[in-house]
Amino acid sequence: MATVETRDLQKHFGDVKAVDGININIQEGEFLVLLGPSGSGKSTLMRMIAGLEKPTGGSILIDGKVVNDLPPRARKIAMVFQSYALYPHMTVFNNIAFPLHAEKMDRAAIQRKVEWAAGMFNIRHLLSRKPRQLSGGERQRVALARAVVREPNVFLLDEPLSNLDAKLRATARDELKQFQRQLGVTTIYVTHDQVEAMGMGDRVAVMSHGRIRQLGTPQELYRSPADIFVATFLGSPPMNLIPKDTAIIGFHPEHFLPVSLNHDVQDPIHMPFRITRVEYLGSERFLYGFVDGVEGETKIVSVLPSLVTVPIEAGQTYDFVVDRQNLNYFDKTSELRIEPVGFTHETISA
Repeated sequence: MATVETRDLQKHFGDVKAVDGININIQEGEFLVLLGPSGSGKSTLMRMIAGLEKPTGGSILIDGKVVNDLPPRARKIAMVFQSYALYPHMTVFNNIAFPLHAEKMDRAAIQRKVEWAAGMFNIRHLLSRKPRQLSGGERQRVALARAVVREPNVFLLDEPLSNLDAKLRATARDELKQFQRQLGVTTIYVTHDQVEAMGMGDRVAVMSHGRIRQLGTPQELYRSPADIFVATFLGSPPMNLIPKDTAIIGFHPEHFLPVSLNHDVQDPIHMPFRITRVEYLGSERFLYGFVDGVEGETKIVSVLPSLVTVPIEAGQTYDFVVDRQNLNYFDKTSELRIEPVGFTHETISA
């Protein structure tokens, strides 16, 4: 295991600042997720840590030692890419053994290590096959086994599950997290999928335009987003936002409930909710509509679990409430999170 730290790390491509002064400290054994949309700089940041990109400025430290000028192999890092990058002409055994051959390890040691890695990922029965004979999930396991067999100090994963179908992706998330805990290897995981980030990360760094907008546990990011970008990037559907004077008030769709369910609400804020569409998704109902605010109508969403059987019809207006303790406040100009500001029912809805 190892610690990984970046200090004012930068990467410029001409006038484009792909990574713009990143400071981050990853602890031993931590599973850190870099989350952001395409072009946010997350893969470039990972490639610099791996030694595949040279920084324009700043430092990368592994176990407290600056590694800017070390080649990838000397950093004792293993990386799994989105494409898996398996050699099609080699068997699974030889794909896994490839980095060990490169280290000139003896044949008996290679056999033991490949058997160990294949057993960890339950692919021993596939060792004689070629990649074209494998499913997407099996190829992913082979790529992970090839990375693990070197027993790296740091594990870098660049969207390794994105080629899998939705059902297999859910299973792979759980297995990958269990493998990481079992190995105890410091892991950095890149994704644009918030479900992967929230479900797997010990901490999540939300990135945009080469900068970290917020770094924290999944709970911290979801409950207390640092700015409007984080608030609207996380959650499906994302946080509702209602303009109010110089502030913007935010609350999650699952916290916006019919008044008949307000027995658990300590300090209810009432809002008439005009429903325009009801979307039934089995385990949930998504309610789309409008509330009247100080700046006209605002479109918002409510999410009701299937256990809530209150009849709701499109075209009708209902009394909904949100608990004041579930409100978030953002400055309208800077879009940064601010301390709560007082308001009454009349100041937010007509």
